[in-house]
Amino acid sequence: MDSPNTKIFINQNPNKLGDGYLKFKLNQSTSAVLPIRHTQEVMIVPVESIASMPNMPACVLGLMNWRSRIIWVIDLPNMLNLESINNRSLQYNLIIIHIKSVLLGIVVPEIKGIIRLISDTIQSPHSQISHSLVPYLSGLIWQDTEILLVLDAQAIVQSQIFHNNY
Repeated sequence: MDSPNTKIFINQNPNKLGDGYLKFKLNQSTSAVLPIRHTQEVMIVPVESIASMPNMPACVLGLMNWRSRIIWVIDLPNMLNLESINNRSLQYNLIIIHIKSVLLGIVVPEIKGIIRLISDTIQSPHSQISHSLVPYLSGLIWQDTEILLVLDAQAIVQSQIFHNNY
């Protein structure tokens, strides 16, 4: 029989599990998530598979052939004015995001996995986050002891930092 301190939770509505998000690190102390609906693929690629291009902003790593398509690849932490990806690495953690007809590869230091978040728990980022990050955020969410930045994939794809170059 159950002890008096045992609690059993039954999920009355399985649709209340929340939406899927890809969780990853932007740097040692900052975690972020992207909606799965904008994530096309996650992979590890060798550094040599990305061809650097001259006269590009520092956050643009270059071009890559992905499934017979040429896509731009960016260093997401650098674009967000955070620590840049370690250039001495032999491989990159790459996330392909898809917004309408645009594909973009974003490189992050570490991919943590998939989590579910309830959209009602996402808070406004304006009072707690650097103003330079706010244009790229849908909000933030507290999970356990950390703050997760909820990134706006469309804002990343449409960023003026590199968008005018391609």
